Amino acid sequence: MRIKNLAAVVAAAAMMCAAGAAWAKTVKVTMHAHEGPVEIDNKGTQYAAWTFDGTIPGPVVRVTEGDTVEFTLINDKENKNSHAMDFHAAIVDVLDEFAPVKPGETKKFNFVAKYPGVFMYHCGAMPMQQHIARGMFGVIIVDPKEGYSKDYPQPDREYVLVQSQFFPDADNDKAMLVNEGWSNSLINGKIFHYDPVHDPNASLALVAKPGERVRIFFVNANINMPVALHPIAGIWDRVYLNGNPKNVIYGMQTYNVAVAEATTFDIVSPSDRATNNAIVDHTMSAALRGAITVLMNSPDADPALGKGDKIILR
Repeated sequence: MRIKNLAAVVAAAAMMCAAGAAWAKTVKVTMHAHEGPVEIDNKGTQYAAWTFDGTIPGPVVRVTEGDTVEFTLINDKENKNSHAMDFHAAIVDVLDEFAPVKPGETKKFNFVAKYPGVFMYHCGAMPMQQHIARGMFGVIIVDPKEGYSKDYPQPDREYVLVQSQFFPDADNDKAMLVNEGWSNSLINGKIFHYDPVHDPNASLALVAKPGERVRIFFVNANINMPVALHPIAGIWDRVYLNGNPKNVIYGMQTYNVAVAEATTFDIVSPSDRATNNAIVDHTMSAALRGAITVLMNSPDADPALGKGDKIILR
């Protein structure tokens, strides 16, 4: 009898392993390190940026817990500087996988996304503060393998917001290190990117329908400053520390996001009328220099925004 029971346990374990292998997959991600101008405000002002794939932030990478990320970094031969990739979701060797890549060269490495959540990625080449300040950062979302649940409900819409400091003197890495010379805050690469209230040139805002659950994947890509993220005229229904469904707190007015930290925020608007929220860094020196995002909750909200490839608005 004991032998039969042991055999059953072994068989069940084998089935569980097979099931795990079935849902885990390999996701191929390729990015180009690019040195070239980007627009940093709604008027079209050009800035001598360094980026992944030409945008600030770089492409959103989205995988499921347990997936293998097969990553390739191509440092374009036209570049003048070495660049690297540091995925905060990866458990690897900083001296190997995260080593710098010279112009015209390519680096490949793999890692398993072992923990669910939202994570920053950025260039790790030195001087690191300059590579990040000039735009070499982005977001990787690792969805939980269990999917949605009572504690981690499926949202109606999702948006990615990345806050960073803007240093007009792109070559002064020493000033960046001591937090001198920054003039504005950028949200997804632009000053007042989604704020037509404070910038009449802003053409974009986050949208949702009344009563919808909106999930914000937020990354603090500042060089030196934490972010006190607050939804004016609202309450964070749930805050998931590091985006991990197991790390949940409820009913928060403001949550402090450290430098290089990422956090997931849920907000639910009143269902009986149209309303608006302003998602701000309540550090006023940051908010009034660009770190304000308007969320408009109205019945005619575009049904495509906040879904699929529209979770980061450019």
